[in-house]
Amino acid sequence: MARILAVNISEKKGTPKKSIPQGRLIEDYGFEGDAHAGKWRRQVSLLAKESIDKAQGMRTDGLCHGVFAENLTTEGIELHTLPVGTRLQVGDAILEITQIGKECHEGCAIRELVGQCIMPREGVFARVVKGGTVRAGDTVTVQFPSVF
Repeated sequence: MARILAVNISEKKGTPKKSIPQGRLIEDYGFEGDAHAGKWRRQVSLLAKESIDKAQGMRTDGLCHGVFAENLTTEGIELHTLPVGTRLQVGDAILEITQIGKECHEGCAIRELVGQCIMPREGVFARVVKGGTVRAGDTVTVQFPSVF
């Protein structure tokens, strides 16, 4: 079963996020208090623990969740294999995947910290279809595009 390992936010873009016990997702906006929130297609970023674990040669030992600037760290699901349009029910919120991967920018604080960034290859971005509270430990339910 897939679940949320950590909820993470940051006040500035391009920096690692800090874990919080729970976060409030706002419909068509993102996490309250997060620098990446806004009315665009990458309102929430997700990264699977499985992606982090298989990254070789990265200086990730002892680093906390959110180091890759992901809002949600998951376990039990290979997020980057899901098609765009897939919906994820997380807590009482619903996210819709809008993008897989992204271009990493020059001077990225995350790349400086860990040596490289896995978000460009395996990070997933989503918009908030339905807002709600998300906590570490919440289950993640997948709804493929043909279901709705």
